[in-house]
Amino acid sequence: MPDKNAGESLSRSHRPVFPARYIVFVLCLLLTFVSFILMFSWSGHFIWPFLVFGTLSIIGFIDTQQTRHSVLRNYPVSGHFRFLFEAIRPEIRQYFFESNQDGRPFSRERRSMVYDRAKGIEDVLPFGTELDVYDSAYGWVNHSICPVEENHDDLRVTIGGPDCKQPYSASLFNISAMSFGSLSANAILALNKGAKAGNFYHDTGEGSVSRYHREGGGDLVWELGSGYFGCRATDGTFDAEKFKKQAADPQIKMIEIKMSQGAKPGHGGVLPGPKVTEEIAEARGIPMGKDCISPASHSAYSTPLELLDFIKTLRELSDGKPVGFKLCIGHRWEFMAIVKAMLKTGIKPDFIVVDGAEGGTGAAPVEFANRLGTPLRQGLSFVHNSLVASGLRDDIKIGASGKLISAFDIAGTMCLGADWVNSARGFMFAVGCIQSQSCHTNKCPTGVATQDSKRQQALDVPDKSVRVTNFHDNTLKALRAFTAASGLKHPSEFRPEHFFVREGERQILPASAALTWLKKGALLDEAHDIPGYSTYWTMAEAESFEPVHSLAAAKALHHHQGHH
Repeated sequence: MPDKNAGESLSRSHRPVFPARYIVFVLCLLLTFVSFILMFSWSGHFIWPFLVFGTLSIIGFIDTQQTRHSVLRNYPVSGHFRFLFEAIRPEIRQYFFESNQDGRPFSRERRSMVYDRAKGIEDVLPFGTELDVYDSAYGWVNHSICPVEENHDDLRVTIGGPDCKQPYSASLFNISAMSFGSLSANAILALNKGAKAGNFYHDTGEGSVSRYHREGGGDLVWELGSGYFGCRATDGTFDAEKFKKQAADPQIKMIEIKMSQGAKPGHGGVLPGPKVTEEIAEARGIPMGKDCISPASHSAYSTPLELLDFIKTLRELSDGKPVGFKLCIGHRWEFMAIVKAMLKTGIKPDFIVVDGAEGGTGAAPVEFANRLGTPLRQGLSFVHNSLVASGLRDDIKIGASGKLISAFDIAGTMCLGADWVNSARGFMFAVGCIQSQSCHTNKCPTGVATQDSKRQQALDVPDKSVRVTNFHDNTLKALRAFTAASGLKHPSEFRPEHFFVREGERQILPASAALTWLKKGALLDEAHDIPGYSTYWTMAEAESFEPVHSLAAAKALHHHQGHH
């Protein structure tokens, strides 16, 4: 029988003196030694390679001793290239490998469109579309063989219901919610100055109104999140007097309660104390240098009825300015509970902004960003239908946000029920964002999403504010042409029948057929039986966000009522 120990001895005898993965480390040690000898025996200039290789040798020694990274322990010195290449992977892909349709969440073609419009460059597409027009996700708006002349009026919508004393005339395209703190001071200032010059609004985000919003002078929508920044009591609850004082500012045109957002629906947040600078503390009304907590839910209300009372209170405290709320649709019965509360109390918001789950300027856990919340098309049509079917739509305007940056995005969204559109990342591109996706690191390469004073100096406010205005104006210019080519005089005339989508491999349907559209008052009819609506309507009650029935019980109850 073969000698097992002899075989093992032979195997060991043929092993290299050291594993190949240590070659770089050993070479650094060897070159350090050689440089040291040559530095004294030949030329003092060899001190430079000695310092370089000596430093690498020290790094290699540290790598072999540390326990945090297995790669570095197994590949001293050379293992660092793995982390280097991983760090610059997005840039390598973007600059060397991306096609015009690659890139997430926005393709190179869509980003280039924004850059060109922001710079006032002609944004034409040569040689035809690169999109696969037979892809199942492809959608389009049909044109007319009798196009009309372009409408050169200012494209606006008036927001304000019956109880609003100060209705606001808003542009059809505005800056969506992004807080000072998430964005740099220079970015906020450039956005607001651009909004001022272009006569459109700038949503403050839940970080409240900063000195840079005020300096810009543009119209503001003040967003109130669960932290009540700008009107926050010392215990973190809502302070009515602080709200009344700030809401009186004529620069603030509307008040928006943030119930949830597409980037991270149902998620609160903590701004660590070291990041709470003097300017952020001033804007938010919080102590400087202390942790700032934004709860997942509001303390000012806990039921639909209390939400509407809160809306009524804010409207009264702001002397009748439009008050509404923003949300990403989650459980359908929760929104229907709000609708039932409107019917029960007669209190209605002036507007509702529907944020799609594809929204995303806020950094969020991967699961929240990828798998939580309803996408915009489905959420928007649901909100529009619920308001129509309950007889409330005429008094409530609907805004929409979620990856909307082009004239087609605006037109398609208005086809599905929106009255106007907000964009966050589109305007970030306009002030210089290159989609490096480093917003959460404080190392934004363009100075847009950082509080590093040196980095944000790279963002030139006068230049970028002009680009913000240009992007807005050129997008609406494209919308006018797009609308006229569709045979319509105003974007408000877009309807579901104008927007086409593919259903499977062969069928093409207009949105009017592909999606459900309810008739006015349909949910008020006791005998209604509408898939996706009637059961949730039965589950909802005005007194609570909790379902009054389980899904199974609601189906059974609705079925019983339908037979009587």
